[in-house]
Amino acid sequence: MAGRRLLTEPEPFTVSIPDADLEDLRARLRNARWPGDAGNADGGYGVRMSWLQDLVRYWAEDFDWRAQEELINQFPQYRVDIDGTPIHFVHVRGTGPDPVPIILSHGWPWTFWDWRKVIGPLTDPAAYGGDPADSFDVVVPSMPGFGFSTPLTDTGFGARKIAEYWHTLMHDVLGYERYAVGGGDWGSTTSGEIAHGFPENVIGAWLTLPNVPGVRLWDVTEADFDPDEKWMVEQAARARPTIMSHSTVHRTEPQTIAYALTDSPAGLAGWILGRRRDWGDWKTGDGSDEEFFALFDRDFLCTTASIYWFTGSIGSSMRIYHEHYDNGAPPPPRHERRPTIEVPTAFAVFPKELLLLPRKVAAEAVNLQRWTVMPTGGHYPPAEQPELVVTELREFFRSLR
Repeated sequence: MAGRRLLTEPEPFTVSIPDADLEDLRARLRNARWPGDAGNADGGYGVRMSWLQDLVRYWAEDFDWRAQEELINQFPQYRVDIDGTPIHFVHVRGTGPDPVPIILSHGWPWTFWDWRKVIGPLTDPAAYGGDPADSFDVVVPSMPGFGFSTPLTDTGFGARKIAEYWHTLMHDVLGYERYAVGGGDWGSTTSGEIAHGFPENVIGAWLTLPNVPGVRLWDVTEADFDPDEKWMVEQAARARPTIMSHSTVHRTEPQTIAYALTDSPAGLAGWILGRRRDWGDWKTGDGSDEEFFALFDRDFLCTTASIYWFTGSIGSSMRIYHEHYDNGAPPPPRHERRPTIEVPTAFAVFPKELLLLPRKVAAEAVNLQRWTVMPTGGHYPPAEQPELVVTELREFFRSLR
C-alpha cells in the first residue's frame, strides 16, 4: 500500500501567537455570559458553573501563555504539507546507540502536548535513570484538524485516513523504513489502523483504547468478560453516561456546535476541560477540585484550551467522529485474516478508561504479546501517569528492537 504523495519538505515550526489574539481571548473570557446553575452541586446537569468560572478567571487573569509557549518551543517542531493538508509534529531524536522510531498519537480532546512528559525519558533514558539502549526517536504529530495541523480543507479524516498520512510522515517524509506506533483514544485507534494497514513497516503497536479493526465493541457482552474482569463491566457502565453526549453530537452535527465553541472560549473550556474531570483518574481522596487540579494543573488545562482556541480547531477536531463512523460503523478490516493486527501488539489497560475489552477478545483480534492492567490512570495516560507509560513502552519494545 503506497504512502500519500509528499507536496512539501518539512519546515521548522515555532509557536508564536500574536499579542492581539491574546488580548482578544482575555477580553472574551472577562465578558463571558453565565447561564446560572441551580441545583447542580453534584454536576448532575453537567459541568458546574462555579468550577468553570474559577478556571475561566484563572485563564483570563493568571495564566501566562507566553511561558507555556516557551516550553512548547523547547521541542523541535515542524510542519509539512501532505496532499494539501498541513501536518504539525514534534520530532526528537534519541541519544542511545540504536533508537527505535516511534510515532505517538493523541485523541480528543487531547493535543500533542499531552505527550510532553514522556518525550524526554523516551529519547534520552540515561538522563532519567534509564538504559540508553531503550532510547527512541519520538515523533508526536497533531492530528489533522487539531491544533497546529490546521486549517483542515479536506474531509474524510477518520482514523484509517489519518493512519495513511502517518505512514507517509514516518516512511516518506522522515525516512523510517520500520517504526513503532502507540497512542491513546483516537490515537490508539489510529495506531491500530497503521499496524493493520502497514504491517511490513510497523515493528509493534502499543494501544490503550481497544477500538481495533474487526472488533465491534457494541457486540461485546458481559458474558465475554472473565470473572476477574468484571470490574471492566462496572467501569464501562460508570463511563457510559459521560461519553454519550459528545459522541452523539460529534457524530451527527459537529459543525452546528462548532459555531458556539469557536465563538466562546468559556464554552470551549466547558466542553473540553469538563471531559478531563469526567475521564481522568483523580478521585483518590475527597474528590475535591484541588485534588483534580493536582492531576491536571490549571496551566496545563489552560494550555490545552488555548491551543484549540488560538488555532480555531475545535470544529475540525470534532469531525473525526463523523468521519470514522461515516456509515454508522467503523470501516471494515482491510483483509479477512485473523488476527487483523498481525504485528506484535501490547494493550495497557488503565482502570478508568472509557472503553474496555476482555483479554480473550483482544487476543483473537490482534497478535497480543503484552497485556498489562495498570494500577492507576484514566483516559489520558501520558498526561496522568507518564512514568507508567514510559515503563510500558520501554519494556514492550525492548524485545522488538
